[in-house]
Amino acid sequence: MLLSLEPRGQQSRAMLWLSPLLAAALTLASGSLLFLALGHDPLETLHTLLIAPLADWYGVSELLVKALPILLCALGLALAYQARIWNIGAEGQLLLGALAGSAMALQLLDGDSRWALAWVVLAGTAAGAAWAGLTAWLRTAFNANEILTSIMLNYIALNLLLFFVHGPLKDPAGFNFPESAMFADASRLPLLGAEGRIHAGLYFALLALVAVWVLLQRSFLGFQIKVLGLDRRAAGFVGFREKRLVWLVLLLSGALAGLAGVGEVAGPIGQLVPQVSPGYGYAAITVAFLGRLNPLGILAASLLMALLYLGGENAQVAMNLPQAITQLFQGMVLFFLLACDVLILYRPRLNLRWSRRTAPQNALA
Repeated sequence: MLLSLEPRGQQSRAMLWLSPLLAAALTLASGSLLFLALGHDPLETLHTLLIAPLADWYGVSELLVKALPILLCALGLALAYQARIWNIGAEGQLLLGALAGSAMALQLLDGDSRWALAWVVLAGTAAGAAWAGLTAWLRTAFNANEILTSIMLNYIALNLLLFFVHGPLKDPAGFNFPESAMFADASRLPLLGAEGRIHAGLYFALLALVAVWVLLQRSFLGFQIKVLGLDRRAAGFVGFREKRLVWLVLLLSGALAGLAGVGEVAGPIGQLVPQVSPGYGYAAITVAFLGRLNPLGILAASLLMALLYLGGENAQVAMNLPQAITQLFQGMVLFFLLACDVLILYRPRLNLRWSRRTAPQNALA
């Protein structure tokens, strides 16, 4: 090849941590050029997208509401990715968590037990773990590629949710709209303030953040997960059981995604609807890498991604920008992050010898 990449002799850890900031700066610069081409003032558009949504407490609470499911999914993905288990199924696990939690909540419509919420949360969390368990079983029993199986299970999960919300779980008194009945108050996450929609799911997210940090940084199990990700053969030599670790990280990843899903239906939505998630599970993949698979970095990246969702809605209403602007910014952030990482880890090299010897032959051919 005319251009090749060779590993750098010594990698800069500082640049590896600074590359997300560089990727964000490049995304803003590219976005500004895009807004200019669309006929919008770049500064005004960026203000509408990134600053105006946080002008009051309601906007801040909405930011937290959108950040919670992304954070939970990304924390679970970070566990799997540390072991080099590429779970792409957080979206499906989130949807199954929402579906199972809703089914449980609809069975408790007439009750006011203080345990109703616990059963709803447990059902959603267990369903997310079970859905990820399918990927773990296919990987450990048949050596099936977890990337393919987990992403295909996303579509099965979506169609299961659509079937139930249009059929068995549809509200008979809902004027034929595809939605379930509203959950009983005992099955819903309580609000944390008089203003805004921030709910008790915040406590679950903070608890998961601390638990994942302790697991990865302060436990022998976390050490096993990291060793498995660095060198599977070495992990086998020292007695680490690969199949058990694969099951563990996928079940934990699915459980956190399922918790995110049940948190959505039992929190701000209050019922099962087809639009449970605008793509939180997919956005969590970008967030996990943007946060360097570190829980604290993932927290910051989750807030940024939630701001893009919130700002995209604001820009759509205020400036008539397309709804796809959020997905476009997500894609640009991931693209620039990967590009920065490649240039940090590898040095581009121009193969002049190849070009001198091979170019004439190619030209004759």
